[in-house]
Amino acid sequence: MSSFWSGWIILLTVVTIIGTAWLLFANRSRPNDQETTGHVFDGIEEYDNPMPAWWFWMFVITIIFGIGYLVVYPGLGNYKGTLGWTEIGQYEAEVAKANSEYGPIYQKYAAMSLEDVAKDEKAMRMAGRLFSDNCAQCHGSDARGSRGYPNLADGDWIWGGGAGQIKTSINNGRQGTMPSWLPALKEQGVDEVSEYVLSLSGQPADSDMAAAGEKHFQTYCVACHGADGKGNPLMGAPNLTDDIWLYGGKRAQIRTSVNEGRNGVMPAQQESLYPEKIHLLAAYVYSLSN
Repeated sequence: MSSFWSGWIILLTVVTIIGTAWLLFANRSRPNDQETTGHVFDGIEEYDNPMPAWWFWMFVITIIFGIGYLVVYPGLGNYKGTLGWTEIGQYEAEVAKANSEYGPIYQKYAAMSLEDVAKDEKAMRMAGRLFSDNCAQCHGSDARGSRGYPNLADGDWIWGGGAGQIKTSINNGRQGTMPSWLPALKEQGVDEVSEYVLSLSGQPADSDMAAAGEKHFQTYCVACHGADGKGNPLMGAPNLTDDIWLYGGKRAQIRTSVNEGRNGVMPAQQESLYPEKIHLLAAYVYSLSN
């Protein structure tokens, strides 16, 4: 903070405290304790009496406390206070305390394989709390996800459900992008591909449109989803032949996916979580479907 703004904050704070104290003491007494304000309603007059003594002294104590606080803690511009306290300093101290207390526990599990950690009940209780704090906002408290957020408790995995693959997903994040095919297919082509995708999962579909859609599929979609539509975990392309759908498997929902494309992003957690915590989380997610 520049010296100008620091001085401006100090001036405003000091003037406010002095003005509050003056206003408080200036209204402590009245020349005539029975003087009215002139406001009368329903035969009742409002008197302009000073505030009770206990109330007055509570204000005085508040002002004294405020002055003491500004001396001890930062609050006056660039003045750091006699204690030198900062939010960052307190945060770092609490982190250091937590690391010294829980660090050995995390290190113990970090040295174990993900499969072994997933079998440890104490580790899973810790990991469950980590999941609630960091993952439940998207995947739900039961990890079963919602529209656009995958279910982590079943056996269907877009990027692979192996322990190492799950850890990579948490650590580095994932971005599943499907482009809009409207410019290439036009409206008719989008409808035809949608019918073909419906037929892949065994749903009722128009046979003529599905046949035409298969040709488009083999031209535009096969590179990601494969010739049989079973997807490719290396590219994050989902299996279109089962009944598990990230964005919905109804005709209108499939058409929206083909027409507008999809862009799903899971942020990388490696910058916000320690490697030991990511190790625990990966084991927990692995345990949900194994």
